[in-house]
Amino acid sequence: MNTKRRGFLKAGTSASIGLGIPDIIPSSALGNDGRPAPSNRVVMAGIGLGNKGNGDQQDFLRHKEVQYVAVCDVRDKILNIAKNRTDSKYGNKDCEAYVDYREVISRDDIDAVHIATPDHWHAQMVIDACRHGKDVFCQKPETRTIEEGPLMVDAVHRYGRIFSGGSQRVMEDYSSVVMRCWGGHFGNVKSINVQVGPMSKACNLEPQSIPDDINWELWLGPAPWAPYNSNRCDGNFETSGNSWRSYSDYSGGGLTDWGAHHFGGATFALDVRDLQPEEIILQEDEGQKHITFKYPNGKQITHNRPRTGNMRVSGTNEKVDPKNEPIPVYADNDGKGGRGSIDGDFIQCVKTRKQPFRRIEHVINTMALPLFASIAYTVNRSLKWDSNKQEFIGDNEANRLTRVARREPWQL
Repeated sequence: MNTKRRGFLKAGTSASIGLGIPDIIPSSALGNDGRPAPSNRVVMAGIGLGNKGNGDQQDFLRHKEVQYVAVCDVRDKILNIAKNRTDSKYGNKDCEAYVDYREVISRDDIDAVHIATPDHWHAQMVIDACRHGKDVFCQKPETRTIEEGPLMVDAVHRYGRIFSGGSQRVMEDYSSVVMRCWGGHFGNVKSINVQVGPMSKACNLEPQSIPDDINWELWLGPAPWAPYNSNRCDGNFETSGNSWRSYSDYSGGGLTDWGAHHFGGATFALDVRDLQPEEIILQEDEGQKHITFKYPNGKQITHNRPRTGNMRVSGTNEKVDPKNEPIPVYADNDGKGGRGSIDGDFIQCVKTRKQPFRRIEHVINTMALPLFASIAYTVNRSLKWDSNKQEFIGDNEANRLTRVARREPWQL
């Protein structure tokens, strides 16, 4: 809601009382329009509204208990589309549009934000939002480096916030397979194979003129300075061509993007979401490298590089591919929300203060797997991980790859 307009309404109400004129209270303020009263609503804003953020905004706008008041993006065209969508939903012009996310999280009237920027921004925005008292829904992959994970966990708990990761597939697509794993359908399940990729790569694109409709400095944020090129910042889901997700300054590539889904499903099915592996074993068969993650309880998750989009469960009874399609089809749930959808789960948890399905610890433990894999493939050897110290044992080179340099002033 426009804060200037809110001030005008407050002043107008005082004036009417002074004149002895009875206040006319709209039925929507009492919840008589089919929506909860304002005291029961979740006031939200969106940060990063292209591609996936666009879809997230539409998902949240479907919830009657959500009052959507602000949008933020570094591109004017995307920003205007998101504002117009919100205004059209409510039949007014109250939605505020921002380029700098810091203005959004500094608003006292906002309860929660959803974040769908490029990956290199996620940790910074999550931590800053928590510091400003906001609950956070963050799209996957939630972290870009190992270092970011514990800092995000600390911020969520330090400031008492609700955090939900944004992988709908773990909750909605894989739940039936998980229940069959837990119910003994496959026998004793000790290993699940995940096939996702590729890794991201260095970016050496030629400079182009910066368009007038993008704030390039805020697009780069904590990433190293680089000249503008449309292929550097366009796209989203493409992980093997020219899009920001292809480049290591901004993303871990398909390994972390689809890895957030499939590793999340695997850790859920094996019931190891509260653990991190103690060994990352790099092996090679017929010229193809693959990794085995060994957990303290003996369970294993393996990774193959081909991007088939499959998650293969190996039990004593049989093997199964939960999804036969190269890219699984998203179960939309008809937009009904509630605990059956990842966005509905977040909204309910904001209201009840219960922990969401994709709570922060599970998210960080899931994201550790593709990040570990990337490091092991890079250094080309097996690794041992100390989860208490959050470091590789006796491997300085690998430990250096758990973090990246950040541009000022974007420090965590």
